[in-house]
Amino acid sequence: MKSSLLILLGFILLSAGTEPQRYKKLFNGKDLAGWTKHGTENWYVENGELICESGPDKKYGYLSTDKAYDNFILDLQFKLEANGNSGVFFRSGIEGTKISGWQVEVAPPDHHTGGIYESYGRGWLIQPKPEDEKILKADDWNQLKIQAKDDEITTWLNGKQIVFFKDEKIGQGKGFIALQIHDGGGIKVRWKNIRIKELK
Repeated sequence: MKSSLLILLGFILLSAGTEPQRYKKLFNGKDLAGWTKHGTENWYVENGELICESGPDKKYGYLSTDKAYDNFILDLQFKLEANGNSGVFFRSGIEGTKISGWQVEVAPPDHHTGGIYESYGRGWLIQPKPEDEKILKADDWNQLKIQAKDDEITTWLNGKQIVFFKDEKIGQGKGFIALQIHDGGGIKVRWKNIRIKELK
């Protein structure tokens, strides 16, 4: 009886168009399908992990989703190696390697991981509180979650909310999600379990 009621409830939800959105993998753990590389820096897959690494040119590099995302929850894990100065861009566009949009910072300790930076615009919009800088694990895997809902952006690092920012310009933004290699050389970051849930 109980199972029949659950099935009926599921059917009603589907009929009403209110089926809850599910997470989808953005990275398949095998190759870079669904992503586009920008620049000459290195992006490759190793043991189910997506790795970004500086190349000989030591320039900015990006790996963007082929699809644009508006409202979403993005969930991923990253591990810093060497100088792990990177980031996750959202609602962004690019010409060559000049990216326009917003970045959730991913960087070494005390360099504002989880804060929001506007590329080629206003610069830093919001940074973590000093005590929240300590949540980053310098030598281990970290969990990053980003929620973009209209003009509101929220970030979490290892389960702790880092920033909440409401901004009209971000609310008007459109574009892809992208991972970054900062310029300067010597950078290596590992990524895995990259998944997204689109929101209405």
